[in-house]
Amino acid sequence: MTSHNLTDTPSRIKDLLPGREDHAGGTAADNRLFIEAVLYRYRAGIPWRDLPVRFGGWKNVHRRLRHGVKAV
Repeated sequence: MTSHNLTDTPSRIKDLLPGREDHAGGTAADNRLFIEAVLYRYRAGIPWRDLPVRFGGWKNVHRRLRHGVKAV
């Protein structure tokens, strides 16, 4: 089975996510897990409420995505 998780190589989007040193406001506990949760949800074609628990609370992932989309 092929893993679709992100690699440990530096990400080209790391500077766009919260949690970096120059970012005002709170820091993200785990940007990688957030990105993997969003990718998993879209790949699987599932509703947000069916997101596996290993990604954390689905409402938090959804809220964070919506906040990021509005900021762009």
